[in-house]
Amino acid sequence: MAKILIVDDEPDTVDLVKLVLETEGYQTFVAYNGEEALEMIKLDKPDMVLLDIMMPKMDGWATRKKIIDNEETRDMPIVMLTAKAQPIDMMIGLHVVGVTDYITKPFGRHELIDSVKKALGE
Repeated sequence: MAKILIVDDEPDTVDLVKLVLETEGYQTFVAYNGEEALEMIKLDKPDMVLLDIMMPKMDGWATRKKIIDNEETRDMPIVMLTAKAQPIDMMIGLHVVGVTDYITKPFGRHELIDSVKKALGE
């Protein structure tokens, strides 16, 4: 099953996402900010990333840019999982930055699973 990196600075969100994805059989890894995420990507080579936007040290937008600037990871599917629910934020994510999908918090279990499956091409 696919390996998914969860990047979020909220432990409760991380725990919930891990529970949902591991119940579905996915292997998960966790980073609590963008800098940790980039290290985890190098070490664990996930199949996709679930990425929060508002985080300390390096936000999700800067993290996404570093991922796409790296030739080895530029095609990695990234789903934004964020509390930024304004339509402009979603448009920027999907059409300007080019993330695979954009989920707003609070999210439903089925919404999360469907988005992950879509990003992984399942």
